[in-house]
Amino acid sequence: MKIRLLICLILITGILSSCKKWLEVEPESEIAASILFSTENGFMEAINGVYNRSTESDLYGKELTFGTTEVLAQNFSMRDDGQDYRQTSLYNYKHGEFIKRKDRIWAGLYNAIVNCNLILENVDAKKNIFNGNNYAIVKGEALALRAYLHFDLLRLFAPSYLRNPSAKGIPYANKYTKEITPVSSVSETINLIIKDLEESKQLLIADPIRSAGYIVNYPLVTDTLKNTEEKNSSLFLQNRRHRLNYYAVCGTLARVYLYKNDKVKALQNAKEVIDSKKFPWTSKSDFEAFEDSKKDRILYKELVFGWYIPGAAKEIKDNWFQSGTSGFYLIEDAADYIYEKATAGASDSRYKYWLSATSSQSSRSYDIVKYRRNPLSTEAGANLHYLMAPAIRLSEMYYIAAECSYANSPAAAVNYLIQVREARQIGDPLTINSEEDLLKELLKDARKEWLAEGQLFYMYKRLNRGIVGQTGVIIPASDNIFVLPLPNDEVVYGGR
Repeated sequence: MKIRLLICLILITGILSSCKKWLEVEPESEIAASILFSTENGFMEAINGVYNRSTESDLYGKELTFGTTEVLAQNFSMRDDGQDYRQTSLYNYKHGEFIKRKDRIWAGLYNAIVNCNLILENVDAKKNIFNGNNYAIVKGEALALRAYLHFDLLRLFAPSYLRNPSAKGIPYANKYTKEITPVSSVSETINLIIKDLEESKQLLIADPIRSAGYIVNYPLVTDTLKNTEEKNSSLFLQNRRHRLNYYAVCGTLARVYLYKNDKVKALQNAKEVIDSKKFPWTSKSDFEAFEDSKKDRILYKELVFGWYIPGAAKEIKDNWFQSGTSGFYLIEDAADYIYEKATAGASDSRYKYWLSATSSQSSRSYDIVKYRRNPLSTEAGANLHYLMAPAIRLSEMYYIAAECSYANSPAAAVNYLIQVREARQIGDPLTINSEEDLLKELLKDARKEWLAEGQLFYMYKRLNRGIVGQTGVIIPASDNIFVLPLPNDEVVYGGR
């Protein structure tokens, strides 16, 4: 996909179902856009369209959550060719199936970015059509989405900031234009991401999630006095954790500042999420509930931001996470190693309730049931929560706070990690005598926490650490692994 960003039909086709009739009547893209952005509701539909596009299987509905990035982090076992991911696990970046997936990720992320830019191109001129704080929320979310999507492009397709901040980064497409967007350096790209996020944060001060009356709870809880997430009269303002809300922007800023090694600002933003008390640790009874209707496998209350993917439930169960097929699973030795079964893992709720043992005549393995719905349901009725792909967790804020605190307060840093472990029922003591010890423990716990969530690969890359195989073999850190090749069209036609 050449980043010319000129075809407005890319914006609307396929992401806004309510716009299809308009496209049939008004096929000219400029006319369709003018209709779409003539009302407040049109802007809201456009924002929803970006989220919907981002949850398709080429992006956060699979590849960037429990697909390509997890395979690269060596987090799955697989039989045969594992749905054509075997060569990806071997870092064969010339393999045809890998190239197709990688190119679709690039195109899909920029496709969503085009949509953000068209919203931002129009929103200021139509400020007067918005009610209440909706202008600030629409613009704030569009800026945050644009930054979030660019950051994942940077983390995939460019060297890390630690390795080479002046290296070529990615095109930061912050305008809706016919011109080819030039490539910014890694450092320049990060600064542009931060600029968008900081502006978004200021706008989202108006976010309802910040109000004292907004109480985080399960969306289907019947006691409406305790559930304010679905009480707002505007559908657009409900369930703010399904969107890039104010605290999700703080969490994204914490990620980006840490990537830039600005630990002061990373800590400030991580603590703003932690100190808000909006995202309580999941209770042991919810995590371990025997009855499906009372079960919370994905620790929903702790999601600062997540992608809404109820339609993926059947595909996840039938194809993606099955030990007896070509799906993803963990062999027994890998599960025992990752979750440290011989020590801390013996009591770890994640080990006990995200993995389900299964046996064959020749081996024993574990199905990954983190996203399973029992009984299978495309909606939330079978469990306490809607099916979500986690994007930012409360625990990540504790990891960031731990890493950023060590230089000034080793005890505080260790305590942040201990709080995550205690929330997962791990009471074993930690022996940490250096920053290196802390980083090793953070990497181990993040691997347990982020199983099938797509974030671990980026942590290895940010720290320039060797990737740990399923039974402890180290794959040396290298840009040949950490930097995915650009699509051929970008090289040939885009002059990259």
